[in-house]
This record gives sequence, structure tokens and C-alpha cells, in this order.
Amino acid sequence: MTKQVSYPEIEQKIRDFDPDFVAVSVFTCSSPDGIKVIELAKKINPNIKTILGGVHATFMYEEMFQLTSALDYIVRREGEETIVELLDAVTGNGDLDSVKGIVFRDKGALTVTEERPLMQNLDGQPMAWDLLDWDDYHYYVIPNSRLGAVDTSRGCDKDCTFCSQQKLWLKKWRARSPEDIVREMLELRDKYGVNVVLFTDDYPTPDRERWEKLLDLLIEKNVGQYILMETRAKDIIRDEDILDKYRKAGIIHIYVGTEATQQESLDYIKKDLSTEESKKALALCRKHGIITETSMILGFPDETEDSIAKTLELAMDFNPDMAHFLAIAPWPYSDIYEDLKPYIAVYDYTKYNLIDPVIKPKNMTLEELDRAIVDCYRAFYMNRYAEMTLQERDEFKKHYMMTAMKLMMSNSFIKKKIGAIGEMPEEVKRIINAAPH
Repeated sequence: MTKQVSYPEIEQKIRDFDPDFVAVSVFTCSSPDGIKVIELAKKINPNIKTILGGVHATFMYEEMFQLTSALDYIVRREGEETIVELLDAVTGNGDLDSVKGIVFRDKGALTVTEERPLMQNLDGQPMAWDLLDWDDYHYYVIPNSRLGAVDTSRGCDKDCTFCSQQKLWLKKWRARSPEDIVREMLELRDKYGVNVVLFTDDYPTPDRERWEKLLDLLIEKNVGQYILMETRAKDIIRDEDILDKYRKAGIIHIYVGTEATQQESLDYIKKDLSTEESKKALALCRKHGIITETSMILGFPDETEDSIAKTLELAMDFNPDMAHFLAIAPWPYSDIYEDLKPYIAVYDYTKYNLIDPVIKPKNMTLEELDRAIVDCYRAFYMNRYAEMTLQERDEFKKHYMMTAMKLMMSNSFIKKKIGAIGEMPEEVKRIINAAPH
């Protein structure tokens, strides 16, 4: 996606590089493309060994081997140690059965080796930053920026039934030390010119003592990077007394996973959260000058146009700076899958992207649900646009939000969906024209 290339460019790259192995990490909606890439590699040179990894391959390995004969190996869960042992075994005629965490064909049958234990120490893991084409990595909301990604921890110990992460990481949470995180951030800043950092982990903050130490170190070392992250509403409320440190450490944008505006929906997906906590956490972030982002999951079997209108109304009452209205995707390995299975109307995995509806509610068509989701985006951002232009006094936030809204409306799936439904509204055109260039 970053390179904005398709199969002809990928084919040429494989031909030019002439690799011994082609490996692709896949999640559910990218798994069909992962299969196409390894099939392309085999077409170019049948001797290329192909590997798939990532969350979808970890759980759906039987299906993936059934879908293509081009697949040689699957690496399950964490791949850093596994792939080294796998490549050593393949190139040195070693014993594949002794490599933990892989799946391969053996005389027509699948061999699934013993699970590899999760790594206990995440500090000091080597990162091949030198292999990136850094000119590709911008955070377009902030001018002249270079974006890097840092994971401060792995895993989540919560029970959300729609989520893949608690299953991938075996409901365990493991953290890097604050010192190691800051070391990597300084390397990104000083060696590669990175001034915006995304904390990629789903849940960086459960350990208050460790989290506060990281904030203190970022302030003490004057790291000076803009930080984007996500965390739980409960932890924002817990940290009310140190939210000033968030901002001093460089945190400018927090995604808070509210997922729903009605308590029944939160309870249904086992989201350990109350609507009151969501609202309070968003308000606390705003109070400290932190841009807030959240999402609402729509399209459950009992969804109606009235329930979606209620969600939109309450989302506006929550008053985040940015909101997403997502179509529930039934990951085939998630805890909620069996509940949703009778309502699945689309089996094309490329549509399991939280944008395209694949679950048909009892009393709505997929087209009605799709239109309702677009209407939620349109209504929410028209409201935010009016507030930004009339009320916002913080110039940094105003520029940030106006640029973000312009990007969303002009370059994203929202523009495509609005265009599919009808002509772009005048209000949307005004956002695009008024935003900073």
C-alpha cells in the first residue's frame, strides 16, 4: 500500500531480485493478495520457496494450503526466531519437524509442528530500519514529517470477542523496557530523521509504573517526536493525574477503543468498559490538548436504521475529534464468529476490511447498511467541520484536524463510497477546498 504498486511491479521486482524465498505476512482481508503473490513467485521460478505468516495464516493454515499449491510453509504467531530456524533447516537440509511454529506439506499431508513459546524478552530485538525507503513514510497530517513505527509491547489480556489480538498473543501481555523503547526512538530520530512515531501496540499502558517511567524518560531525554497511539479508556481515567506528562512526552493523538455507544453492545462483545468511561476518557484527553479518535462497530444482526441513528447521535455526544463507523468483520478465528456465521452474506475475504459490510442484519440489506455507514461519516464530519471552523482556538489542532478531514474526504474509501452512492455533497467539497494545502 505504501508503494502503491500492483502485481506487474511486484512481478518485475521478483524477477530482478531473483530470490530463493518469498515470504508474505497476511491478515484476513489481505490473504487473497498474499496467495496471489506467492503464486506469481512460483510462476516466475518454481524453485522459489514460499512462506506465509501473520494472524490469518496462523489460524487458517489448513484453508490456506487448500486454496493454493504454491504455498510451501506457514510460520505461526511470532516469526523472528521461527523464520531463521526454518531458513536454516531448508537451506541446510535440516529437520523441519524440529522447527517449532511451522506448518508444511509432507507427502500430501500437513505437518503442524509444536507451538513455539512466545519470546520472553522483547528488548534489543534487531530492526532492519536501513532496508526501508524512508522517503515513502510520511504522516501527511503534519507537514514535512517522516513516520516511524515502534511497538512498546505485544499482546492483550482482555476478552473482546471480535478481536484477533487476544487470540494471536494467547491473552498474554509482554512489554519492552522504557529504556529500550527510548533507545529505538532516538535512533529513528537521529539516524533516519523520524519526527512522528506511531506506537503500534494495541495496549501499551496496562502497567502504570512502567508507562509513567516511559513518559518521564521521553521528557528527560527531550526526544521531541510527535507520538500517535491507542489505549483503553480505563487507563486514561486512571492516569488523570499524569495526563500532563502525556502531552509533554509528545503524545498528540490517542485512539480510544470505545467500539459502541450503547452498553448492551459493549456487553455483547465482552468489552470491559462502560459508556460513561468512554465519554470521560475522551473529555480528559481533550482537556489536555490531545486529539482523540475512536470507532463504533455497526452491522450486528439486530442492527436497524434506528439503532444506527442512535449510535450516531451518541457518538456526537461523546464528542471525539475523529470517529470511525466500522462494519463488523467476522474473522473466521474470532470468538464471535459462530454467533455471526448464520448472518454472513459475503465470503470474499478482501471485503473483511471493516469498511465493506459482510454481515447482513435481520432487518436491513447490505446496501442499506453501507449507505447508513457513509451517512454516519458524512453527518459526523460535517458537524466537526462546523466546530473546527467556528470554535477551535488551538491553531495546531485546527490545522491538524482540517488536514485530516481533507485527506479522509478526498483520498480515502469515504470518497469512493460517497461517489458510488451519488454526487459528493457541497459540504464535503467545502472541507476539501478549505483545508490547508
